[in-house]
Amino acid sequence: MPPARSWLKRLAHERLLVGFGLLAVVLAVADPHPLPDYQRWLQVPTLAGLLGLMICIQGIRDSGLVQHAAAALIEHVHSLRGLGLLLVSTTALLSMVLTNDVSLFLVVPLTLAIGGMSNLPVMRMVVLEALAVNAGSTLSPIGNPQNLLLWQVGHRSFLQFAQAMLPVFAVMFVLVAVLTLVWMPKQRVVLHAEEIDGHPVATAQAALSILALVSMVLMMEHGHALLGALLLLAPFMLLERGTLARIDWLLLATFAAIFLGLGHFAELGAVRHVLDGLDLDRPLTLYLSGILASQLISNVPATVLLLGHAPDAIALAVAVNVGGFGVAIGSLANLIALRLAKQPHGGRLLHLVSVPFLLVCAPLAYLAWRWLG
Repeated sequence: MPPARSWLKRLAHERLLVGFGLLAVVLAVADPHPLPDYQRWLQVPTLAGLLGLMICIQGIRDSGLVQHAAAALIEHVHSLRGLGLLLVSTTALLSMVLTNDVSLFLVVPLTLAIGGMSNLPVMRMVVLEALAVNAGSTLSPIGNPQNLLLWQVGHRSFLQFAQAMLPVFAVMFVLVAVLTLVWMPKQRVVLHAEEIDGHPVATAQAALSILALVSMVLMMEHGHALLGALLLLAPFMLLERGTLARIDWLLLATFAAIFLGLGHFAELGAVRHVLDGLDLDRPLTLYLSGILASQLISNVPATVLLLGHAPDAIALAVAVNVGGFGVAIGSLANLIALRLAKQPHGGRLLHLVSVPFLLVCAPLAYLAWRWLG
C-alpha cells in the first residue's frame, strides 16, 4: 500500500483527531484570532512534555525492562484482586509525585506486559488505573495541570492544599479500591510460563531511557519541557532511531487538535456570556459547573475557563478533579490510558464504568468536602 494511502487509512480510524481538527479549522475560519492566541491554545510546553515522556517510555519498553519487571512482579503476587490493588495503589501514589500522565506512561505498559504473561484482564485493569490517577493526582498540588495552576493562584502552601483536598481524595480512592475488589475476578494469578522466560534487558538502552525519563520530569517541573524534549531527540536520533519510529505520533497530533479546538471554543463570546450569567459564588453551582464543563471540554480547559469567575480556587479544584471521571474527555489522562492500552472496545468499557463512577462519586465527594474540608 502506498505511504499516502496508508496514512489516510490510519487517519480514518482517528476519530478524535479528525473531529477536533475539524473543530479547530471551523472556529479559525468563523472566528479568526491573532497568531499568539493560537500559540497559547496549542500549549506547546504540554505537547513537548508528552513527546519527551513518549520517547522515554518507548525506549524503556524497547529495552525489555518493562517485561522483566512484569515477570518479577507477578511471581510474588498470587491473586488477581491482590495484583489489582497493588497496581491501583501504585498508580495513585505515582500520580501524586510524577503527575497523572507520567504515572500512566509507566504503569499501563507494565500492565500490558503482565497481561501477556498471565490471566490478568488487561482492559479492566487499565480502566481502574485511569480512575486511580484521577483520584491520586487530586491530592497533590503537582499531581495534574489543573492543580498546579490552582495551587499557584490560591496562594496556599503545599501541605495546606493537600489537606484541603484530602477528604475528596479519600472518597475517590476508597471507591476505586472497592471497585477493584468487586470487579477483579476472584482467581489466582495463572502464569503463561512460555511468556515469562526469554526477556533479556538491553542494559545500555534501559539506562539511557531511565536517565532520559528522570531528566525529562525534572525539566518539566522547572518549566523547560520544550528544551527537555529537544535535548532528548539528539541522543535517540543517534543511538535509538527505531524507538522514535515506534512513537505514537498521531496521539501527539490528537492532543494538539484538542488543545486548539477546545482552547478556541472556551473563549467564544457566547461561552463567556453564559459564564457571566452563572452565580459561581454558590459552592454547589460552582461544583456542578466545573463537573459539567469538564465533561464537555476536559478538566484542564474547564479550569482555565472558570478561573476568572470562581471566587474559591479550592472549590474549583474539587469540581474539576471530580469532573475527570465520567466521559473519556473529562481528563486527558483517560485518553492517554486508552491510547496506551490499544484494546478493542476500550472506550466503551471505560464509559460503562467511569460514568456511573462519576454519578456515585460526585455527591459523596461534595459532602466530604463541605463537611470535612
